[in-house]
Amino acid sequence: MAERPEDLNLPLTVISKIMKGAVPEGVSVSKEARSAVSRAASVFVLYATSCANNYALKAKRKTMNASDVFAAMKDMEFDEFLEPLQQSLEDFKKEQQGKKVASEKRKKSKTDLEKSQEEAGEEDANESKEADEEDDDDEEASEEKVEETRPEEKS
Repeated sequence: MAERPEDLNLPLTVISKIMKGAVPEGVSVSKEARSAVSRAASVFVLYATSCANNYALKAKRKTMNASDVFAAMKDMEFDEFLEPLQQSLEDFKKEQQGKKVASEKRKKSKTDLEKSQEEAGEEDANESKEADEEDDDDEEASEEKVEETRPEEKS
C-alpha cells in the first residue's frame, strides 16, 4: 500500500479538469477546494474498492469484477449511479471491441501486404535467377566460341 496518506490522493490536475467541466463558466475553484475534493474522491474510491472486495471475497475470488463494484455501489446506497455506471461499462466494452477489430484488420492487412511483397520478391528472385542462368549460358557459349577460334597450341 502507499507509504504516505498523500500518495492515495488523486492527481490535482485530473480533479481540476473534472471540476472545471462541472461548474459554470466564470466560476473559479480555490486550490483548497480542489484539494478537499481530491481527498474526498480518494476516500470514496478506497471505500468503494473495500466494499467491492468484500463481495469478491464472499464469492471466494481474489479478483474483483464489475458485478462486485455494482453490488458495492448498491450497498453504499448509490443506486442512482448504477445505470449510468453500467452504461459507461457497456460503452467502454464496445470501444475496446472496436479497437480490437481495427487492430486485427491492421495486422491482417499488414500480413497480407508482407505476403504479397514476399511473393513479388520471390518472383523477382526467380526472374533474376533465370536471367543469371541465361547470362551464364551466354558466357559459356562465348567461351566455347573463343576456344574454337583459337589456334591449337603446339607443344
